[in-house]
Amino acid sequence: MNHKEPMSTRGYDELLREFKYLKEVEKPRVNQEKQRAAELGDRSENAEYHAAKEKLRHIDKRLFYLNSMIEKAQIIDPSLLEHSRAHFGATVTIMDVNSEEEFVYTICGTLESEPENALISVHSPLARAMLGKEEGDEFSVHLPAGKKSYEVIAVTYIDIYTLKKNIRTEKEFGFH
Repeated sequence: MNHKEPMSTRGYDELLREFKYLKEVEKPRVNQEKQRAAELGDRSENAEYHAAKEKLRHIDKRLFYLNSMIEKAQIIDPSLLEHSRAHFGATVTIMDVNSEEEFVYTICGTLESEPENALISVHSPLARAMLGKEEGDEFSVHLPAGKKSYEVIAVTYIDIYTLKKNIRTEKEFGFH
């Protein structure tokens, strides 16, 4: 089954940038490394040659994966979507109905997700449970810690790249 992979315009651009860099810069550089190592003689005991071959294998695997993601890409500009309901790109504040603890998550694409920074994949169980919900809605979801029930406190839109920048800045200065 060939499903689409939602991602932001910026996420798609980064994907293309990495693909182009690997294909046009990194792979030719490693190919030259391999060629120079091969010229040193006996390949059976040539560590540089085998290391370069292994690097090329990793680059080719990554290129294959990136190409697959590029082909599946469904580019979505969340800023153009209505912000009263949780959707791709939305930042959702939820409250655990039992503990009243609040959490803030941003729903993003697989390649843009950073669960440790509350940027969760649109395919994650929590994100799937939140999709379409609006302020005041309650929902339940099965998580590794068991079934949890939440209430949606707020749905907003914050560009995930602004969020990522702020998270990194906070960590650098010890705020996070």
